Amino acid sequence: METTSTSKHIGAQRLFLLIAGLWVGSLLTTGYLVAPAIFNTLTDRQVAGMVAGSIFRVEALLSTVVCIALMVLANLLVNRGLGQYRLIRWILLAMLLCSLAASFVFIPWMNTLRDEALLQGMPVMLSPSANIFAKLHGASSIVFLIQSALGIYLIWRLTKNIEK
Repeated sequence: METTSTSKHIGAQRLFLLIAGLWVGSLLTTGYLVAPAIFNTLTDRQVAGMVAGSIFRVEALLSTVVCIALMVLANLLVNRGLGQYRLIRWILLAMLLCSLAASFVFIPWMNTLRDEALLQGMPVMLSPSANIFAKLHGASSIVFLIQSALGIYLIWRLTKNIEK
């Protein structure tokens, strides 16, 4: 009985799916359960924003690390003959770009604007930077939504060929 390339690497594929599933689950939980719960629970929107921002910063850094690790594993699987991981690498690249934008552009910029406003004794939404902060928040929300949709598509693609 001859083993196919797919069955030879089933352990690596399962590990890939497990890591990807946990990661995408953390993205969805953070963005669509934890953050809204923080804003619904805390009455001070400035504090809620700071807590949510801190959580999103950790999530963005985690996403960057996990995404790079999955890209390395996807490359290994492609090099071992599993062509279905070629598209997965592109999805991961797009998700990595979202994480990098959050980690190194949106979050630091928004934190700087928030800190400057606090030094002036006011919340950021009452500061002269309120307009730019709102635009950055909107852009970062769109990037997070794109990353979430890509994550759902990633899991969909990874589970596409599951046999019963």
